[in-house]
Amino acid sequence: MMSPAASSTAAAAPYLAAAPTSSSTRRRRIRLPAISASLSPSSSEEPLLVRAARGEDGLPRPPAWMMRQAGRYMAEYQALAKRHPSFRERSENTDLIVEITLQPWRAFAPDGVILFSDILTPLPAIGVPFDISDSKGPVIQSPVRSEEQVRELVPIDLDMLQFVGESLKILRNEIDGKAALLGFVGAPWTIATYVVEGGMTNTYTNIKSMCYTAPNVLRGLLSHLAQAISDYIIYQVNSGAQCIQIFDSWGGQLPPHVWEQWSKPYIKQIVSRIKEECPHVPLVLYINGNGGLLERMKDTGVDVIGLDWTVDMADGRRRLGNGISVQGNVDPAFLFSPLPVLTDEIHRVVKAAGPKGHILNLGHGVLQKTPEEAVAHFFDVTRSLRYDSLFQGSVAEELQPVA
Repeated sequence: MMSPAASSTAAAAPYLAAAPTSSSTRRRRIRLPAISASLSPSSSEEPLLVRAARGEDGLPRPPAWMMRQAGRYMAEYQALAKRHPSFRERSENTDLIVEITLQPWRAFAPDGVILFSDILTPLPAIGVPFDISDSKGPVIQSPVRSEEQVRELVPIDLDMLQFVGESLKILRNEIDGKAALLGFVGAPWTIATYVVEGGMTNTYTNIKSMCYTAPNVLRGLLSHLAQAISDYIIYQVNSGAQCIQIFDSWGGQLPPHVWEQWSKPYIKQIVSRIKEECPHVPLVLYINGNGGLLERMKDTGVDVIGLDWTVDMADGRRRLGNGISVQGNVDPAFLFSPLPVLTDEIHRVVKAAGPKGHILNLGHGVLQKTPEEAVAHFFDVTRSLRYDSLFQGSVAEELQPVA
C-alpha cells in the first residue's frame, strides 16, 4: 500500500488531471473559482447546506448532495480505481482522496462535497489495525472482546491521519464556498460492530451478546470510541469541514430500547463535546433502518436527522416537528427510473419536507451502476426548484413533535 503523501495546497492542481473522464462528465465540468484561504464562518456567506442544516428561514430552495456520491458508479472513478486497485490507498493518499472527492463536484455541482474516506479509517490510530479483502470487506485479525484488549487501545493519534486533514484543507480551498465541505465519522456502536465481530456480519451475535455477557467490556470499548471519534471530528472541523455526518449504519439492527442503552448515550457524548468546542458546525445523524428510532435520534442533540427511504418524509416531519432539520430521502432505485419519474419523486419529497430545514439526499448511498445521467438530472432538478413557487399560496404549518 502506498503511504499517505504529505501534500500542500500548492500541490492541488495535479489532482484535476489525474483521471480520464467520460465525455458526459467532461461537458459538465465546472471551472472552479479563485481560492480563498479563510475557514472562519460567516452567516451571510455560508453555503446553502450549512444554513439549511441550521434550519434558517428564507432559503430559496433545498440544498442537495448524495451519500456515496463519489465512487463506484462514476466512469471516472472506475478508471482511477483500475490504476489504484487498493481501496486503502485510494482512501489514505491525499492526492487520490482529493481527486476522487472532486470528481462528482466537477461533474454535477452538488451543494455538499463529502470527503472520500471510510468510517474505519481512524481505527489504526487507536491501535486497531485492519485490512480490506476484495471478497470479505474489512477484516480485523484480532477482534476486541476482552478487558485486556480494551485497555490496550490508545488515544487517537491524529498524526496518523494527516492525510485526512491535508485533504480537507485542500478541498475547502478548491470548492471555495460554492458548496459545503462535509466530513464524517462512524458512531461508536457501528464502529464497535466491526471491532468486535472482526469485520462484516449479518447477525451481530458477538456484540449483541456482549451487552449481557460482558457489559463492562463493551462500555469500555464504546467510551473509548466516543472519545476518539470526538477528537477526530474536531480534527476534521479544524481542517476545514463545515458539517459532519455521523453514520450509525448498524444502529438500526438494534431494537429501539437496546439502541437507547447501547448507542444513543455515546452519540450524545460526542454531540455534547462538539457543541461545546465547535458550536458553529451542524451535525447530521443517519441510521439505516431508522423508522423506529426517529424520536430517540432527535434526543441526541444533533441538528439534522437523516431519513432512510423506508420512512415517509411527511410522516417523519410530523414525528420530529419543525424544530429540527431533516435530510433525505429519495429511494436510490429512483435513479434507475425514467427521468420524469425521478423529477416527480424529488418534488414529492421536497413538498413533504416543507420549505425550511431540509437537505435533499437519497435515503441511502448511490447504488452501483447508477446512470450518471440520472445523478446529473437529480442535481439539475434541485437547482431549478424554488420554494416560493412550490409552496405558492400555502401557509407553512408549524409542526410540533408527536408526543
